[in-house]
Parts: sequence; structure tokens; C-alpha cells
Amino acid sequence: MTEMPQSRLYPGRVFHRRLRPRVHELSYRVFYMLLDLDELPALHRCSLLFSYNGSSLFGFHDSDHGDGSGRPLRGWIEAQLARAGIDTGGGRILALTFPRVLGYVFNPLTVYFCQREDGTLAAMLYEVNNTFGDRHSYLIPVADGGAEAVTQECEKAFYVSPFIPVAGRYRFKLLRPGARMALTIRESDEAGALLTASFAGEARAFSDGQLALAFLRHPLMTLKVVGGIHIEAFRLWLKGMRPAARPAAPASPVTIVPFRDEAAFSGPRV
Repeated sequence: MTEMPQSRLYPGRVFHRRLRPRVHELSYRVFYMLLDLDELPALHRCSLLFSYNGSSLFGFHDSDHGDGSGRPLRGWIEAQLARAGIDTGGGRILALTFPRVLGYVFNPLTVYFCQREDGTLAAMLYEVNNTFGDRHSYLIPVADGGAEAVTQECEKAFYVSPFIPVAGRYRFKLLRPGARMALTIRESDEAGALLTASFAGEARAFSDGQLALAFLRHPLMTLKVVGGIHIEAFRLWLKGMRPAARPAAPASPVTIVPFRDEAAFSGPRV
């Protein structure tokens, strides 16, 4: 890689707060990888601890994302952008994601920053997985591609938490990745604010030294993510929460949100 690499690590903390019908909070230390999809082969060659579609301490597999077919992820994302009428001219696609750790991964949310050739943001793709093996994505155009902060909204279309029905809206607010990364998702329904989830972290270089340090500080992280999800679900059950009906996943794997000016969004502000 002759240019300054875009890929890096973001150790930080995930925070969730549910507001009703029972107040419930959780906070966990994790680390995300920000991966330039075009840099993956070079990262594979240069790192002893990271592999692309291979076996190593940490890894990224195309089959863990998109349509699950294992074909190059960039091509699948560009096909979704084309469906939405968005032309990025071959700009970078950066994925904020959990890596495989010793071959295992579960990603509640992977965020893709879809850039134009000049580096401005054209669209965001939010890829959501639930613990039932389903996956759904929301593709949202970016109104101001040069802004450092992005705020977007969409209708919820996918069953995630078993204790929250598929209804309401998401509001995303995030900083473009730099020395710091921050992402907040607020979920609301017709009664108002329901849940807030956030991540904040500080950038670290993508190097074997930092990868080794990340493993020492977050051993078996992806297993702990799944374990934590089930532990928190049990705690909610003890608080009297009961699962909502689980509908079938949406027929289309991607919800394409048409461009709208931020001022035109309706629904409760949270």
C-alpha cells in the first residue's frame, strides 16, 4: 500500500440504555475494525495476525456480510448502490465491523461508509444481524457528503431484539472516522424514545502490535458479544419483559431509503 492506509482499529465502549417499559442499561469494552475493502488483500499479505478470507487470529470474510455468498463484498455493495441510483465512481468503501476472532464472529451492526472518488460520502449502509440468523440492511443517501457528522433516519423493518416489536424509527448520528469514531442510534415508536445504543472509540494503527494488544485486552471478544446478548436478555426476562412476535424477515435484503432533506423527516425526535 503506497497511500496512507485507511484501515485502523477503534477500541472503545458500547453503551445501551432502554427507557421503557423497563429501564435497563449495559456497557461493554469492545474494539471495532475500520477496513477499507480495497486494502483487504494487502492487509492479508502484510499481517501475521489478520487474514482476508483465510485463517488467522483475526479475520474478515466476505461470506459474513452482504448476501452471504462469499463473493467480493464490494461488488455486492456497489450493486445495492446502483439499485438506489447512487454512483460513487469507484470511491472507497469503509466497513466499521467486528472481526472474526479465532474463526468466530457475530456482528450486531456493520456500518459501511460509501465514498465518492473525491472522498465525500455518497451513502451509508447499515447492516444488521439478529441472533436468529437473519440479516437486513438499510441503505441511506447522505445529504451533505462533506460534513464531518452525519444524521439520518429510517423506518424500522427488521426484527432485532426479541423484546421490541418491528415498529417505529431509527435515528443514526455518527462522526466520519478519524482520530475518533462515534456512533449513536436512537430508536423510537409512536409513544416516543425507546432505546439508545452508542459506540465511541479512539483510533489506533492497523498493525500486528495493536492487534496483539487488542486481543490481550479483549480476548474472545466476539464470543463475549453473543454471551452478553443472551445474559442481558435473561436479565430483561427477570424484569418481566416477554418476547414480541417474530415476523418473517423482509422480502428484500436491503431497505433503500429515498433521499429526503433532513428537515422533511417526520416522527418523534429523540
